[in-house]
This record gives sequence, structure tokens and C-alpha cells, in this order.
Amino acid sequence: MTDDDVATRSARAMWADDHASRGLGMTLVRVEPGIAVLSMPVTQAMVNGHGLAHGGFIYTLADSAFAFACNSYNQRNVAQQCQITYVAAGKLGMVLTAEARERHRAERSGIYDVTVRDETGTVIAEFRGHSRAIPGKLID
Repeated sequence: MTDDDVATRSARAMWADDHASRGLGMTLVRVEPGIAVLSMPVTQAMVNGHGLAHGGFIYTLADSAFAFACNSYNQRNVAQQCQITYVAAGKLGMVLTAEARERHRAERSGIYDVTVRDETGTVIAEFRGHSRAIPGKLID
């Protein structure tokens, strides 16, 4: 089995149980070893009184992309630390895309950067997550 096969199968196993991401309308666009891309439409339920999506929903999209990227090696991982910087707000009807990329990976830890953009390419948020491996595999 190739590394890409492992990443794809690991993502499918995670996606099957990821009711939160699916419930928010996220789509798993692409996964490769150390990389994951997810998209999510900004719906009426996600915007505040100014008609903007800012904060928790954007964080959740970035965190989901981070999770798929750091679990793409069939080694179970959890978030050890995450931080996000909001650059702009999403707007109703936009489709946001989060791309997670591995910056560093060691035996039990990893660092991943996630950029969230709208469909015009405007950066909405920058996220950095530190992962920690825990016992277990996603697939046999």
C-alpha cells in the first residue's frame, strides 16, 4: 500500500465517524500524507448579527483540516496545542477552504499550518496546530 493509499484510507475511517464536520457541511476535498484540504459553506446559522462568520466556525474548519493532515499516516493523533489568527471574516454564502500542511513531524509530535481562504483566495485565518500521537491506528 502506498503512502497516498494510507492517507486516503485513514481519512475515510476518520470521516465515517466525524459527525461534527459533516453536520457543518464540510467536504473533504483532498488528503495526502501530511496534507488535507476541507471546504465549508458559510450558512445563515454561522453568521452573527453583522452577517459575518468570525470565530468558532472558522476555527472548527481549520481544526478539522489539521486533524485530517496529522492523522494521514494511520497513526492516531490528538491536538496538543492550537492557535489561530483571524485576518478577515467569512460572509454568508461564501465557501471557505482550509488547507493544512505539515511543517514538522517527529516520532510522536507534529506541527501543522492551516490557511483558511474564501473562494477569491482572500486569507480568512491562519492556524497552527501541534499534534501528539496516541496509541492506536485508524485502519488495519
